[in-house]
Amino acid sequence: MPETPEEILIKGSVERIDLTSGGILGTLIKLAWPVVAAMFVHTAFLITDMIWLGRLGASEMASVISSMFFIWILFSIAEIVTAGLVAIVSRHYGAKEYGKASYAASQAIGYSVMLSIIITVIGYTFAPEFLRFMGTDADVTAFGIDYLRVRYLGTIFLFWYEAGASIFRATGDTRRPMIISLAAVVGNIILDPCFIFGVGPIPAMGVKGAAIATVVSTLLAVVGLLTYILNGKLTIDLRIKDIVKTNSKLLWQMVRIGLPLSVNGVLFSVVYVFITKITASFGTEAIAALGVGNRCEALSYMICFGFSVAVSTMVGQNLGAKKPDRAEQAAWIALGITGAITAAVSALFLLIPGLITKAFITDAKVIEISKDYLMILAISQVFMAAEIVLEGAFSGSGNTLPPMIVGIPGSLIRLPIAYLLCFTLELGVNGVWWAITLTTVVKGIILVIWFKRGHWRLQEIE
Repeated sequence: MPETPEEILIKGSVERIDLTSGGILGTLIKLAWPVVAAMFVHTAFLITDMIWLGRLGASEMASVISSMFFIWILFSIAEIVTAGLVAIVSRHYGAKEYGKASYAASQAIGYSVMLSIIITVIGYTFAPEFLRFMGTDADVTAFGIDYLRVRYLGTIFLFWYEAGASIFRATGDTRRPMIISLAAVVGNIILDPCFIFGVGPIPAMGVKGAAIATVVSTLLAVVGLLTYILNGKLTIDLRIKDIVKTNSKLLWQMVRIGLPLSVNGVLFSVVYVFITKITASFGTEAIAALGVGNRCEALSYMICFGFSVAVSTMVGQNLGAKKPDRAEQAAWIALGITGAITAAVSALFLLIPGLITKAFITDAKVIEISKDYLMILAISQVFMAAEIVLEGAFSGSGNTLPPMIVGIPGSLIRLPIAYLLCFTLELGVNGVWWAITLTTVVKGIILVIWFKRGHWRLQEIE
């Protein structure tokens, strides 16, 4: 295994991003804002599909919306590799063990390929069952199967992209993945109408065409990321022999780190499906209000996630540099920033909930239900920040069990609490909002206490 910088093939100018010295606040912001921007870009993928598919009809649009739950799960599954990749590569990078960092990054690319093949076979085979589980109409299900199968065939490109972007983030570079994501969205915007409606020799493929456009755009993003890495402009050298020859010990270490976060993410998504079903029992307006509420929370969530990624890299590199105090300080500063932002969001939710919801919908009943959503969820915004940011800190240290131990029961218990509040105590749909709020508050508090104990400082990574 290569261990020193001298063993790395340098093809051009090398960019080494040191997060182990200098101002913490400025570094966190510099790392976080491109991640936030990249999340907006990923959202644009879906919005682009919605705009074009809306011209085909309601069934076509509904098919993509119904499929998205199973696409979101892919991102959680990808964490089996990417969470471990960031923890291990950033730790070696902080210790200036660039050869070990390169070896781990190469192995992660190989693991991503293996994982993607398994998920592709499962997803393609069971796509019809996935869609039927959602209980959609026959037309929506048929369109959804076409869309989902193509997206699952593109799993290898999605996992490659997530692994490539994680390599950049582990080294402290969050800006270039954002730029490449933006270029991919532009490509998707151009390709969508071509594949959906047809142009020249390209036949009209409808919903399937939208999926093909997204897969091709993701492939272009992968090419962009890997080209930059292979040109030697990072202190990471991806070697074919290290990609294809599996190191079972390193594979287990990555799975040990990534699997808890992946399971937590998948379970959260599954629970959300049942939360949606409970909400649906109160009518179409309640479902619409849930969607409006989610969109209203999106900005604060994206900001928190951006700082979660930033602090994950900061913690990993500083533990590698034997600076655990600086790693902990970075986590608390990130939590302070996101706490202040989410507190401001909470104030807006409490003071002007009607004005906010009217920006998304005009239906009077939906607005009233959405106002209750925002006013209740306002209580939990700061605790949501704690949960998201500290999950990133734990992940960067390689100790991902605490977020899983807190997250799994915290998600599962939402269902009985929601049922109790909605039907037994007769709070109606507000019972769902209270179930989400109460569990978020508890999860945030427990993670703060657990992180403060400091056992994550002692997590070993070889």
